[in-house]
Amino acid sequence: MEHDETNESDVSPTEVGDAAVAFMNGLAAAFGADATTDVEIDGTEIDVRVSGEGLGLLVGPGGRTLTAVEDLARVSSQRRLGDHETRLRIDVGGYREKRKAALEKFAMAVAGQVIEAGATKALEPMSSADRKVVHDAITDIDGVTSRSEGDEPNRRVVISPA
Repeated sequence: MEHDETNESDVSPTEVGDAAVAFMNGLAAAFGADATTDVEIDGTEIDVRVSGEGLGLLVGPGGRTLTAVEDLARVSSQRRLGDHETRLRIDVGGYREKRKAALEKFAMAVAGQVIEAGATKALEPMSSADRKVVHDAITDIDGVTSRSEGDEPNRRVVISPA
């Protein structure tokens, strides 16, 4: 497939989603997991969800394996097909929603500590996706602000009194 200079793709989001589902089905089977995979497409946003039993190995500690799996799914579907326009997200066993809820709760607790103590608090380094969740949660809390500091892979969120 030839690429033109505008980087526009002739590949539809449905084709990318189907390729990502096939990849995840094959990966889950290779791990010996009894899983089902579904896809939801909203414009150029593609969400692939894998559910079932025995999926912990696909998530890994702190979701690190899931991040690698998502990167592999992108290569297997988007890049192989020449897609440059879609955004592909993979979730296994509802991990991303659970992680988001836990991070929001944690951010609110730390914001409360910062307000009470009147002192800035730096969090542990985290991925850009996790930092975004924390920043979004902090935005809704009066009396605190957040910013990111440092360089990857040690970039962290710093929460300060407003």
